[in-house]
Amino acid sequence: MISVLRNRTYRNLFGAQVVALTGTGLATVALGLLAYDIAGADAGAVLGTALAIKMIAYVGVAPIAAALLGALPRRAVLVALDVVRAGVAVALPWVDEVWQVYVLIFLLQAASAAFTPLFQSTIPDVLPDERDYTRAITLSRMTYDLESLLSPALAALALALVSFHQLFLGTAIGFAASALLVLSTLVPQPEPLPRKWYDTTTRGIRIYLATPRLRGLLAVHLAAAAAGSMVFVNTVAYVRDGLGRDASDVAIALAVNGAGSLVAAFALPRLLERFTDRAVVLRAAAALFALLFAGALFAADWQVLLLVWALIGAGCSLALTPGARLLRRSADPADRPALFAADFALSHACWLLCYPLAGWVATAVNMTAAFLVLGVLTATGAVVAWRLWPARDPEVVEHDHHDLEPQHEHLHDAVLAGGVWRHSHEFRIDDHHLRWPR
Repeated sequence: MISVLRNRTYRNLFGAQVVALTGTGLATVALGLLAYDIAGADAGAVLGTALAIKMIAYVGVAPIAAALLGALPRRAVLVALDVVRAGVAVALPWVDEVWQVYVLIFLLQAASAAFTPLFQSTIPDVLPDERDYTRAITLSRMTYDLESLLSPALAALALALVSFHQLFLGTAIGFAASALLVLSTLVPQPEPLPRKWYDTTTRGIRIYLATPRLRGLLAVHLAAAAAGSMVFVNTVAYVRDGLGRDASDVAIALAVNGAGSLVAAFALPRLLERFTDRAVVLRAAAALFALLFAGALFAADWQVLLLVWALIGAGCSLALTPGARLLRRSADPADRPALFAADFALSHACWLLCYPLAGWVATAVNMTAAFLVLGVLTATGAVVAWRLWPARDPEVVEHDHHDLEPQHEHLHDAVLAGGVWRHSHEFRIDDHHLRWPR
C-alpha cells in the first residue's frame, strides 16, 4: 500500500494531509475547552451550534467555491486556503464572545469546504492508475482513522505541558506545514472549459444526480450517516447512563469504532481486486442496517456494544471509501473538482440530517428507539442504493457524434446505466437526461 508514496508529488500531498489532519484534531479538543472557558455550563449548546455551522458551511460553500476557484491555479488556491485556516486558528485563542467563535468557525470550515474537494480531485490526476489510486484513498482513510485515535492522546499530552490556547498554535502550525508541502509540489492543472456562472456552479451536482451509480452512492452516504450518527452522537450517553460505565469507557468505545474502520480500510484494496465496487459498497450498507437492529436487541451488554461499534466502523469504511473511485471514473479531469465538491456537499447534508435525528430520538424516547429509527433510515438508504445503482455499470461509453438521434437510444440508455459519456462536444444535463445542442 505504501508503494504509492514513491510518487514524490503524492508523497508531498499526503504529508500535507497528515499534518493538516493533526492540526484539525488538536483544534477539536481545544474548541471544546474554549467553549467551556467562554460559556461555562452552556458549552454544549455552543459546541452544538458550532457543529451545525460546520455542516452548513460544508453543504453550502463547497459547490460555490468549486465554481469560483476552479479556473485558478490549484496550487495557489490550496496554499491560500491553508493560510486562511492557519490565520483563523491563530485568532481563536483571542476571542472572548460566543458570536466571535461562530464567525471564526464558519471561516475555518468554509475554507475547509473549499480545500478538501479540490485536494481530493487532484489525487486522480497525480495517480492515474486505478490500483495506485485505490491504495491512495485507502491510505487516506486510514489516516483519518488514525487521527481520530491519536489526536486526543496527543492533545492530552500537550495539555500536560501547556494551556489549551497553545493547542490552536499547533493547529496553525499544521496548516502552515500543509501549505509549505503543497507549495513544494507541482500540482496538475487540467484546462477548465469556459462555461456560464450557473452552469459552473451547478454542474457538479447535475452530473452527480444524472449518473445512476452516483445516485446510488448518495443513498449509501445516507445509510452510513445514519449508522455513524448513532455512534458519534449517542456513545457518551449510552455508555455513561445506559450501561453505567465511566468516562474512560466512552473513549474505548469510540476507539474501537475507529479501529474497526482502520482494519476494514487496510483490507479494502484486496477486496476491490476480487469484487466490484458495487458488491463491496452495497453489502457493507446492508450490514450496517443489520448491525443497528442487532444493537437494538443486544447492545445492552458492554462486550456486544464494542463488537457492534467495531463492525459499524468497518461497515462505514467499506461503504464510503470506494466512493472516490466512482467519482474519479464519472467525470473528465476538468469536471472532477465540481463533482468532488458536489459529493462533499451532498454527503455532509446526509450527516446534517442524521446528527440531530440521532440525538433527538435518543433523548425524546430512548436508545432502543434511536437504534431502530436510524436502522430504518440505513435500510432505506441501502435498498434505494441497490435499486438506483445498475448491476451493469460500464466505466466509459465512447461517442464522438454531434447529436443523439432517436435511433441511438440504446447508447443513451448505456450512459444512464452509469458510465461517463466522453465526447468531443459539451452536453447539457436537463431533468437527468443528456442532450446535445442541435
